[in-house]
Amino acid sequence: MIGMTILSVALLIFVIVTIAYGVRIVPQGEEWIVQRLGKYRTTLLPGLRFIIPYIDTVAYKVTTKDIILDVHEQEVITRDNAVIVVNAVAFIKVTDPVKAVYGVQDYSEAIRNMIMTTLRSIVGEMELDQALSSRDMIKARLKAGVAEEALDWGLTVKSVEIQDIKPSASMQRAMEMQASAERERKAMVTRAEGEKQAMILTAEARLESAKRDGAAQITLAEASSQAIRKVTGAFGDNELPMLYLLGEKYIASLTKLAESSNAKVVLLPADLQNSLRGLFQRMNKPGE
Repeated sequence: MIGMTILSVALLIFVIVTIAYGVRIVPQGEEWIVQRLGKYRTTLLPGLRFIIPYIDTVAYKVTTKDIILDVHEQEVITRDNAVIVVNAVAFIKVTDPVKAVYGVQDYSEAIRNMIMTTLRSIVGEMELDQALSSRDMIKARLKAGVAEEALDWGLTVKSVEIQDIKPSASMQRAMEMQASAERERKAMVTRAEGEKQAMILTAEARLESAKRDGAAQITLAEASSQAIRKVTGAFGDNELPMLYLLGEKYIASLTKLAESSNAKVVLLPADLQNSLRGLFQRMNKPGE
């Protein structure tokens, strides 16, 4: 009696376990790959599903939601030998679970590595300035280059976005030094241009001043010449008035020189006697 009871309980447990293994509830957003004795059997869609216990097994559970795939940051060398740092993010979707699990060992890692390789190839064909300013073009070429290969793995590449693209730390320092040198060069050119214009204006000012000084000297010389001609015409052959005027100028000059606080020595002209003689003769004439 006890043996029958144990057998009944064991049979009941076996039936419960068997039912548990045979009944599967697949959640929405997933598809399960079933293998029978190690070979692909069927794909279980979301909902209540049944399989043969102990013979059929759920080998893979594949999500059919959009997968956000982060592509790690990597250094890329451009065509002009500049080093830039690039990272991206991809949005993929499993459209054929069978190809996804049997076509490649790890489809997420495969897509990630393919994006990194394609990205290096695209950026390597560009120069630094073009790579930094052509993000949309890089994104379009990257998606086109990955999408065809991804179809063989049962994947659809919905979008690939370039998160960041920038020069490396060493390249940034070099660019900063280059920019600083360029600014210094422009400043030196500006200063040189300013000095050049200042020198030109100064030279032009000296030239204009020299021209005006020459014109003034010519005018003074002409005025002196006219004055001499008038004096000569006024006195005629009589030299006494001329000597008198000359003597007056000598005396006025000596008086001014003697009154100066800086005057230490008074120089007398060698012909002072002749000049004064004319002055005294003029003064001693009766009636004058």
